[in-house]
Amino acid sequence: MNKTPIKLSLVVAAVSLTLTACLPNEKQDDKVIINKNPFPSTYKPLPQQNTLFTHATVLTGTGERLNNADVLIIDGKIKQVGVGLTASNVETIDAQGKWITPGIIDVHSHLGVYPSPSVESHADGNEMTSPNTSEVWAEHSVWPQDPGFQAARAGGITTLQILPGSANLFGGRGVTLRNVPSSTMQAMKFIDAPYGLKMACGENPKRVYGKRKQTPSTRMGNVAGYRAAWASATEYKRAWNKYDSDYAAGKNPQAPIRDLELDTLMGVLDGDILIHNHCYKAEEMAVMIDIGKEFNYHSGTFHHAIEAYKIADQLAINGNCVAMWPDWWGFKMEAYDMVEENVAIVNAVKNSCAIVHSDSGTTIQRLNQEAGKVLYRGNDNGFNLKEEDAIKWITANAAKSLGIDDRIGSLEVGKNADVVLWNTNPFSVYAQAEQVFVDGAKVYDRFDEKYQAKSDFLLGQE
Repeated sequence: MNKTPIKLSLVVAAVSLTLTACLPNEKQDDKVIINKNPFPSTYKPLPQQNTLFTHATVLTGTGERLNNADVLIIDGKIKQVGVGLTASNVETIDAQGKWITPGIIDVHSHLGVYPSPSVESHADGNEMTSPNTSEVWAEHSVWPQDPGFQAARAGGITTLQILPGSANLFGGRGVTLRNVPSSTMQAMKFIDAPYGLKMACGENPKRVYGKRKQTPSTRMGNVAGYRAAWASATEYKRAWNKYDSDYAAGKNPQAPIRDLELDTLMGVLDGDILIHNHCYKAEEMAVMIDIGKEFNYHSGTFHHAIEAYKIADQLAINGNCVAMWPDWWGFKMEAYDMVEENVAIVNAVKNSCAIVHSDSGTTIQRLNQEAGKVLYRGNDNGFNLKEEDAIKWITANAAKSLGIDDRIGSLEVGKNADVVLWNTNPFSVYAQAEQVFVDGAKVYDRFDEKYQAKSDFLLGQE
């Protein structure tokens, strides 16, 4: 009996079924799509006013200083910066003898997640339950009525990144906020600003979890934890990429199981989320750069960075911004080897991105003077620093670190009108912010009570 026709029929049938399964018109299950923005910003600028500032000393944030200059704000944007400007139907403010800068940006704040009054029930900045808590988002702990926001506005702070704490290898997502009065976090959230992922090197994670007799308890344990997490994230990304390609091919694949922790790490691998490293020591920063290269993501901004001066060239070559204190060190071993010229040394390297940050509800109120410490101390030690250099550490460079320098950080035509009017040189100990604008809307006026928020937690208010 000749069985060849039967075999041939079976082959034809199999091929037919295969082709049918791949037909583009085959009905598939609804595609599973990860919502990357489930908590969208509802921010809207406050009522704006078209304003012309005249006769001021202007630091543009681009490395330029203009004397006896004018700044014109129209419809919430910087319209012109120059000398002898005129405009109709605007409020004109004579700024003779005063200074104008872009709004101040703090890239490292815990306002709202460690708010005032400082009580245990409000301490929501660090999920210290696992070395990796990438799944948590700092914005879900933000208390927008924290009186610290108002105090920061009085210091010229218009934008700030709220980060989780540093007890974990991966502390979770940070969020960038507009410093405007609000009853909700969403109404402060900077529209389309990239999320940040807080990571931590050194003493903090190994101390917290080593005391619990679990990994990590050493610096090598820290690094092993980072690498294990990124390896898992790489496989997770590969699974989702395969799902997307198979779905496009009409194969009706089954979607991978969602993992909120890995969602965040995959966001970094996709280039959507920026790394912000709590990292003091030079050798640890170098290792973090290498881990980024191993898993094909950028190692982002190093915060605190007490020893950045030791590897300033390497940081600049790798494109890392570096956020530093001017003079806070010695409070633990990894914060010991500091020099007061740290910021100035990093700043002196070509293509660097030096930043002055606060990490404090107090120093955020005078971040301009924190930058001033670097300016004066650097010049005492041979650096030829000028005010137009120093202002970038708390404006343009900070905006670059947060991925929003196309919109804020400098007084350039077309950018959002975040502006601070100072009574004198902003790096003076006598400097005070007199008026503060966010998107061309006045949010603070030192001499007008209606712009000065009242709080139950601020003493001496009627």
